[in-house]
Amino acid sequence: MTAPVTRVFLVRHGATVLSAEDRFAGATDVELSEEGREQTRRLAERLSDEKIAAVYASPMGRTVETARILAAPHDIEVQTRDGFREISHGHWEGMKRRDVEEKFPQEMAEWEKDPYTFAPAGGESGLAVTARALPALIDLVREHPGENILVVSHKATIRLLLSSLLGFDPRRYRDNLDQKPAALNIVDFRNPTRARLTLFNDTSHYDKASIPEIPKARLSKWWSTGA
Repeated sequence: MTAPVTRVFLVRHGATVLSAEDRFAGATDVELSEEGREQTRRLAERLSDEKIAAVYASPMGRTVETARILAAPHDIEVQTRDGFREISHGHWEGMKRRDVEEKFPQEMAEWEKDPYTFAPAGGESGLAVTARALPALIDLVREHPGENILVVSHKATIRLLLSSLLGFDPRRYRDNLDQKPAALNIVDFRNPTRARLTLFNDTSHYDKASIPEIPKARLSKWWSTGA
């Protein structure tokens, strides 16, 4: 007998008031911008006819608000899971990237080289994020066999989850994967240990361009500069 498929709608929160400032704000609780709310409302309309059994979110304000907008058409209460929090950047939090490069050049160089095992002082490595986020996701897959669930998380956390689930080199998650605000990913699980990525970083609900532009900013230094 074929095992039922659990479908996870994995969503990054909408744009925030700091999205355009290129600041490290993983552990900083910031609100959605009006642009972010509109992005999310369009995604909510897109998903309104889907049969969704449960909605989960990181406990950060921007993810909870995103999840509530998405849950409203289904009359579902949002449940929070701490494992889906964004990566903490420690003493870089709130700083612009160029300021971190000037003030902590050695840390920045180590982080650009290997963001999976290195963390700035007081912050988290990608490995630490994976260690809390992946079990949280697998637990939900086990709890919802054959159902559709929606999980709202963050840029780094989602990329680390996908790297782990699909067997990518997690040291290159910032080089190889992107997540736009309010992006939709769909991951189908035949069982808790076997996943298929069905849709990735899709923003067709708000992006007028049918073909995405080549990414230019707020990725890894390697991608942005070629160095």
